[in-house]
Amino acid sequence: MASNMADQVLDARDQRLIAALQCDGRLSAERAADVLGLSPRTVHRRWQALIGDGTCRVIALPARPSAVGALLLRIRVLGARRDALAAALAARDDIPFIDLSASGDEILAVSLTRPGTRDHLVFRELPATRAVTSVSADTILHLFAEAADWRHDVLTEDERTALTPAALTPAGPTTAPTTAPTAPPDPAQADQTDRDILAVLADDARTPAAAVAARTGRPESTVRRRIARLTATGLLRTHVVVDPRRLGLPIDANVLLRVAPDRLDDAGRALAAHPAVHGAFATTGTANLQAAVWMRDLADLYRFLSRDLAGLGVEAVETVIIGQAVKRPGTLTAPPRRPPT
Repeated sequence: MASNMADQVLDARDQRLIAALQCDGRLSAERAADVLGLSPRTVHRRWQALIGDGTCRVIALPARPSAVGALLLRIRVLGARRDALAAALAARDDIPFIDLSASGDEILAVSLTRPGTRDHLVFRELPATRAVTSVSADTILHLFAEAADWRHDVLTEDERTALTPAALTPAGPTTAPTTAPTAPPDPAQADQTDRDILAVLADDARTPAAAVAARTGRPESTVRRRIARLTATGLLRTHVVVDPRRLGLPIDANVLLRVAPDRLDDAGRALAAHPAVHGAFATTGTANLQAAVWMRDLADLYRFLSRDLAGLGVEAVETVIIGQAVKRPGTLTAPPRRPPT
């Protein structure tokens, strides 16, 4: 039943309403209606339905301390033990992303770690696991785009601009960043009131200010003012959790690129601006640039590889089709169990 629902593509109106929430997770129905040419009642009703049945969720992402880095892990594992290992990794707070390759023998994950340290998971725990046949770990050197930056390409640029708070300037699918990104916000800037507000918004970033005030014991005027400041400083970032298959994007793939060093920055920025890319990173390793993409079909993926990458200085490409996203921000699904043999 759940699988069938995941394959049902939403209509154009609902996709546009979800895209509006990507621009501003706390967007009002009145503002969305004004920009999208709908009635506020329709917007409110459809958002209620989409969030109520679990089609989408709006969460608040925690600000990551600047001292914390990340490793991209590729773990080859004996097929019979893949699910158990994926479940064990998913239980760890320091691993926010876990994917299973469609080939069935590889786990791809992101592990948070302190830059320059000898990571215990990579150097001891995984190699000591008998089911693991190989482990590679590449350090993320530069973040061009992440999941919270991705915008479903169903709004016009004018609509997206009108729906995005003035303090936020994400790298949307039609606008490539032209300057180096600013330093990430420092969580130390948040006091106890800020932390209490963020904790309430973590699982439902659309919680009304009055409800946040009631749960935190702070005046509603203070909560409204703090939410505005947290948004403006980047300490409050909303993220829409939605199955891309419901948006007509069933092909999930990681593309590993080797790019000439003098072309790396331009290539990364170009990828970040591509409407299919929901993650782009410069990394250590043979593949020094990696991108995560969602596509309508394999033909679109082929066009991306053969045409869209042209002119970016790409010297080599490896593509890994994702069979299942086990853990991503706001989602955690159990790996599929194989039937007994």
